[in-house]
Amino acid sequence: MKYLKLVKDMVPKIILPLLMLLIWTGCASDITSKFNAPKNAFGQANRLCVIADQDVWEGEIGDSIRYIFGAAYPILPQPEPLFDLKHFTPQELNLDPYRKELRAYLMVGDLSNPESPTVKSITKDLGAENLRKAHEQADFNIKVGYDKWAQGQTLVYLFAPSKEKLLDAAERNFPAIANKLHKTDKEQFEATLYFGGENGAVKQKIKDQFEMEIRIPSDYFVAIQDTQSLWLRKETEFLSSNILIHRIPYTSEDQLTKKGIKELRDQLGKEYVSTEIKDTYMRTNDVDLPMLTKAIDLNGAYAIEARGIWDIVNDFMGGPFLSYMILDKETNELTFIDCFVHAPGKKKRDYMMHLEYIIESAKFSKTQ
Repeated sequence: MKYLKLVKDMVPKIILPLLMLLIWTGCASDITSKFNAPKNAFGQANRLCVIADQDVWEGEIGDSIRYIFGAAYPILPQPEPLFDLKHFTPQELNLDPYRKELRAYLMVGDLSNPESPTVKSITKDLGAENLRKAHEQADFNIKVGYDKWAQGQTLVYLFAPSKEKLLDAAERNFPAIANKLHKTDKEQFEATLYFGGENGAVKQKIKDQFEMEIRIPSDYFVAIQDTQSLWLRKETEFLSSNILIHRIPYTSEDQLTKKGIKELRDQLGKEYVSTEIKDTYMRTNDVDLPMLTKAIDLNGAYAIEARGIWDIVNDFMGGPFLSYMILDKETNELTFIDCFVHAPGKKKRDYMMHLEYIIESAKFSKTQ
């Protein structure tokens, strides 16, 4: 790992919790057969093109879209948005054919203005009957289409009969829209992370030592292995991405608390992670930003997920981490997976989402 100074400006700004991002409310319906474009869409994950009239984008509705969809991704040393937003009016969209070949769109229409270019586009795509339904049913505000201008494209239509109702619909439907868009992003993560395939030898080591199946990309290697722990690393000239797996007996419910996770994480950081400077070690930094925890189901296993930031004692380094404390009730053991990155001067949201995607593949033999 190349050790460089980390910028100290850690802004404690979290606008929306991650829970809002992951909940699927079931209120979006798809129109999968409407479009059939010949070209392939392009663009990175977490990028969202918003199509709306200029007055809508510059008014309260645009402010609301920017506030909700541009909220801070939890938890990073410097704030980064959940989505990178780019706005086009329908007229601007038509000026450049490449603008119609991106991967993700949100088309926002205030149906009280039938002469609106965006509303006309929505009417053309969805049909007048759907828009009549929007006037009659207060909770009918979104539809999802695919491959309108290019293959691999997702287009979410957000609409309501008035500005006030559209503001409410944007906030209320955000979890469903975000979930739909991030499901599309996972295809991008798959192509990026596993472009070179999987590391079969490392996968087998994990299976033998922890009785866990997990898809490890080919560019991760074993940095340290002992009887209790396995540390995997991916190193480039600008990124160090790390996965540390550790197993301990389950002796108390306190181990599954925020305090218990922090204590174990700091213990492992002190034991394994240091720099070339004497008396350095990694610790959880919950002073500049809080450590957030929540219970999750990880492919049938009960787990506590923790998010926060780390730094190095007696050195100038730090970054975000994502940890999982996983309970195996049959063996009465805990498997702890700690993921952290060091990427000085780089945005870190996508790197953390890549690690999250890898860990989502984890399955224990007892739960398969």
